[in-house]
Amino acid sequence: MAGLPGAARARSASPGSPPALDGSFFLSPLGGLMCAQAVLGLLVWSLIAATTYHLHAAYGWVMFVSLFFWILTLLFFVIYLLQLHQKFYMIPWPLVLLIYNAVATVLYITAFVTCAAAVQPTSWRQWDYNRRAAASFFACVIMITYGVSTFFSFRAWKGLGSNAATSQVTDHA
Repeated sequence: MAGLPGAARARSASPGSPPALDGSFFLSPLGGLMCAQAVLGLLVWSLIAATTYHLHAAYGWVMFVSLFFWILTLLFFVIYLLQLHQKFYMIPWPLVLLIYNAVATVLYITAFVTCAAAVQPTSWRQWDYNRRAAASFFACVIMITYGVSTFFSFRAWKGLGSNAATSQVTDHA
């Protein structure tokens, strides 16, 4: 569980204790990436929502992907911020995050390609063109952040971050 906040701590949170804020979560790679994903996801869906997206079926897909993963990212952010993942220790959180980030990456690839391909420079409303182009750019950026999160989630799931030599040294100290 290397790379996940609170992974080195023992499971001290009992099921009856109130949730506690984990301040170190913001400084972790996972916390920073989740914050960036929340902000970028908000930008993507708000830029698409500010256009006449209902006239183009392609933007419906982009809207679904961006809004769906924005809500789920906020949910995971709250779960990790309040250390609720330690209360539900029977759930394999590193594997759940790996699958979530991998699926988000793949679906954001399709949303980015769809959004970029549907931007028409001859749009009859110039502000729609600008917003759609900006949404396409931010969809590309958030796709990259989900890809990086997938990498860190994979490392956490596999337990990479320590090896046999470092674990033997820390065991005897």
